[in-house]
Amino acid sequence: MRSRFVLSGILALSVLSAEARAYQADQGKHDLTGRWVLTADFYGTTSYMPLDLVQQGEKLTGKFGSYKLEGSVQGNAVHFVAKDDQGDSEEVNGTVQDGKLSGTVVGTYAEDSPVRYQFTGMLAPVRPTGPPQRHEFTPTVFYRQFSAMNKPVLTVAPGDTIHTTTVDAGGQDAQGVKRVRGGNPQTGPFYIESAMPGDTLVVHLTRLRLNRDWAASDDGIVESGLNSDLAVKMKDNGKSIRWHLDTAKGVAYPEKPGEHLAHYTVPLRPMLGCIAVAPGPAQAAPGTGDSGDWGGNMDFNEIVEGATVYFPVRNPGALLYVGDGHALQGDGELNGNALETSMDVEFTVGVIPGKRISSVRVESPTHIISMGLYGSLDDAFRSATANMAQWLTEDYKLTPSEIAQVIGTAAEYKVSEVADRNSGVVLKIDKERLKPLAAAAK
Repeated sequence: MRSRFVLSGILALSVLSAEARAYQADQGKHDLTGRWVLTADFYGTTSYMPLDLVQQGEKLTGKFGSYKLEGSVQGNAVHFVAKDDQGDSEEVNGTVQDGKLSGTVVGTYAEDSPVRYQFTGMLAPVRPTGPPQRHEFTPTVFYRQFSAMNKPVLTVAPGDTIHTTTVDAGGQDAQGVKRVRGGNPQTGPFYIESAMPGDTLVVHLTRLRLNRDWAASDDGIVESGLNSDLAVKMKDNGKSIRWHLDTAKGVAYPEKPGEHLAHYTVPLRPMLGCIAVAPGPAQAAPGTGDSGDWGGNMDFNEIVEGATVYFPVRNPGALLYVGDGHALQGDGELNGNALETSMDVEFTVGVIPGKRISSVRVESPTHIISMGLYGSLDDAFRSATANMAQWLTEDYKLTPSEIAQVIGTAAEYKVSEVADRNSGVVLKIDKERLKPLAAAAK
């Protein structure tokens, strides 16, 4: 079935404030217009479905997930049918009472059997008011799955800033103390108030700083980077390499270099190998070595201080994770790791209500960047291109012909990751090229 569902294993509506509940109850008595979140038990899994309603008299219009809907309300009875362009449809019959919407969905799909399930729903929580806050958070637990089932470590509001730390990929902290088993342990998840399925989470990295003077790597090359001749030459490689991080000079170098690398240095450029929101459990909770359209172990070396990362929200609160700090990484993470180290991290969060994006996006001071993460480089290339096409359509109002012309003349592609299950390709477009487009779109 072509699922629109955003699934999670935790109940979001319990976090609504008393003020939000009162507001929503009052709204429910008068007008259904607004952003709703429906909750259903879909074959044993809690499912969250965004519903945008516009009520004009007895007429209802809007969107149920990505499907356009039309229907009516008569007294407390609600009925609408939502359809997509491929012939799939979902018919909803419900009742609104005391600000709550409940009822039944019957889905009819071109490629699957009809489904029927019950739901309850409430208006999405009101965005918190008040000045932004700065939070100092010291982690005591680190997770090894990007899971919606992990208990949030801190609840923050849009506009807030969080300062925290991460352990390295092997689980060691700034003092070199082993805190957790390795495998990219994560700090988080952070629960962002008012972030709901169908929104976009915005994470601006304000500070990424090294907090120790060494990093670990090795001297192997991942299999996808080897032909048969090079594989033979590299067969005895895979030894651990320790690097010294000289933050005063801004460089790193091997602590025990071979004779030809005695004077070899590389410039430090701290980055996050992992940053993610929890995916909906339509898939099993992935390990922290994995990646997807929710982010994860993307290992993209431009997720650095000053970058802004955009995520599709799949669970209430988004559930943001950060970790896997790298002092430096070349394109592709060809060693299978980078200069792995712990990190001081500071970021500001925001929410764009009702903005649905298909996959992760990154914005640097100079470029907009679409991510493609798939099992092959070919599919990752296609995904990055489709992601950028959606961006240009929605934010710059380009037609398909115009999209082809812009990508064909302005695209900069990079291989971001080849070390893990998913390969990564990014598509970059210089903002200078887009200035005339942005002006025309206004």
